[in-house]
Amino acid sequence: MSKSLYLIGSLRNPDIPSIAQQIRKLGWDVFDDWYAAGPEADDYWRKYEEARGRTYEDALDNGYAARHVFGFDLEHIRRCSVGVLVLPAGRSGHLELGYMAGSGKHTVIVLPEDTDRWDVMYKFASKVVRGVPKLLEHLETFNVERSGYNDPSDGRSGRDHRPGQLIVVDGPRDRGAHLAQLRGDACTGPL
Repeated sequence: MSKSLYLIGSLRNPDIPSIAQQIRKLGWDVFDDWYAAGPEADDYWRKYEEARGRTYEDALDNGYAARHVFGFDLEHIRRCSVGVLVLPAGRSGHLELGYMAGSGKHTVIVLPEDTDRWDVMYKFASKVVRGVPKLLEHLETFNVERSGYNDPSDGRSGRDHRPGQLIVVDGPRDRGAHLAQLRGDACTGPL
């Protein structure tokens, strides 16, 4: 498995190219080419589709631009072994990371260093770090070959899951441990 990383973030975040370069210096193949579309890409796409008389739903269902961009990003989401979401980010970024997490890939969420917002659903990610320096520390020592390994002593069992594996939904430090069986992209449980 290669050290390939899909860097996820906002088109409006001017730090994305710099973060990508810092990760590349650690020997990672970083995909951040989506950033080349520019900070107003979604706004221009909307204006173009509305000028054609299309609604948002029509543009998603029938527009070649949406189909092309979606296919381009999805190809690299599937290709990369690790996904990193740099906050702040919007709905698309969270969906991309969720797709990667649901595919059993190692996922990291990078919180802004000054954030005071908490969100429990970030437990779906393999790792949550505060700030780019902590991300770089994590990636420097991360072993792609062992990315499916869960250390039950870390209280985060259930991360880095693979379809068909038995996983702990509530970590061992929580009140009740519930088990769930992953079948493809569906989850059943508690057992």
